[in-house]
Amino acid sequence: MNDRFARIVVRLALLALLVFLAHWLIGWTMTEGAALKANPMAGIGFLAALLLAYALLIAIPFVPGVELGLTLLMVEGAVIAPFIWAATLLGLTLAFAAGAYLPYPVLRRALEDLKLARAAALVATLEPLDREERLAALRDRLPHFLSPLVRSQRYVLLALLINLPGNSVLGGGGGILLLAGMSRLFSPLATFATVALAVAPVPVVVYLLGETLPLPGF
Repeated sequence: MNDRFARIVVRLALLALLVFLAHWLIGWTMTEGAALKANPMAGIGFLAALLLAYALLIAIPFVPGVELGLTLLMVEGAVIAPFIWAATLLGLTLAFAAGAYLPYPVLRRALEDLKLARAAALVATLEPLDREERLAALRDRLPHFLSPLVRSQRYVLLALLINLPGNSVLGGGGGILLLAGMSRLFSPLATFATVALAVAPVPVVVYLLGETLPLPGF
């Protein structure tokens, strides 16, 4: 229990630090525009590094990286929306690619090294299964009302799961895409297109409105 609480505190602290850095960096870039003209790549490089960190966070199963993206949209609004969309797409694509192309033993060891015991156990469960058995295992992990979509509407199901409130119990976006890759049931190109569309609505709305997301309580 203490270890779990400590991990939650560390994750929240990291999230708060990344949000603070992102907010500071964007504000600094805007206010120091004249100084940046001499070296404009510096500000772009910092922002790119931050978005890459966000992409890596969202790719890791059971790590709430998506909260960083939503918080940045709340704070920065339209200026950051296209970058959040691209970084989210990158992170979830990385998770899918890891599941689809890494050998099961390598993936399991990597997850164990990251102390992601639940994800590693899932890999160990799927490793000896054939296609039909993996399909059944995937169906068993889903909410009952979604399980019929596994066989005939897998990409619709994937889009729904990405946007399903409380999907952290399934591993979050990273865990869902990792599982999709491990199942070997999804085409890479179709999956990429599905994820690109599934993560677009909120950034697109924020970008078109030119406003921030409303902060809770306001």
